[in-house]
Amino acid sequence: MKFSIHFELCVLFVHLMLHITMGCGPIDTTLGFVSQPLNQSNFEIQKPYDVPLGQRYSFSKGVHRLWVIKTDKPHSLTSNTRARSEIRIRGYDYSSGIWQFEAYGYVPCGTTGVCIMQVFGSDPPHATTSMLRVYNTSLYYYRNPMILSHLYNKWFRLNVIHDVERNNIKVYIDGVLKHEVAGRGGRSHYFKCGVYTQDHPSFYMESRWKDIRIFKSYA
Repeated sequence: MKFSIHFELCVLFVHLMLHITMGCGPIDTTLGFVSQPLNQSNFEIQKPYDVPLGQRYSFSKGVHRLWVIKTDKPHSLTSNTRARSEIRIRGYDYSSGIWQFEAYGYVPCGTTGVCIMQVFGSDPPHATTSMLRVYNTSLYYYRNPMILSHLYNKWFRLNVIHDVERNNIKVYIDGVLKHEVAGRGGRSHYFKCGVYTQDHPSFYMESRWKDIRIFKSYA
């Protein structure tokens, strides 16, 4: 009887470890990481240079709301990039180690052709080592693969882990590993979220974010 119970416990433990390591169920991605202090001063808002901040960004009841229209100007007079309204995380640029972005995101129906989160910095000719984009009703890693369908009008928890030395990116949605891929190198990185116009955009693009956190592994 004792052997049977012991065997069953061992089987359950093995199944649990397989469940976690294969990304088959939700896990706490922040275990082993240390949360870094954040306040509003860490959130630099990049928005079209010719419109007031309040016309492309709001913060109310803990929710950052960012929106842009595809005919907007870039964020500076000297930029050749497309329209954006993004939170650029200040104070936690990094060039080594293992870093993690966590936040709850929300994309309203109709938003498409837009990047909502990125890990900036890469080797040329690219500018980013990771991008999450919305096309129609789904969330994609760049253009492929799709990592979340039926995205619109619901909150989801996003965790992006960047291991610089291993050049590795992991993307979790609601605690489930959705994509793991090699990064694009680069000497310096930082996190951004919001809306940044890509190909075939809708006229109006919006995303919302709350409970933004930055973690670092000191292991």
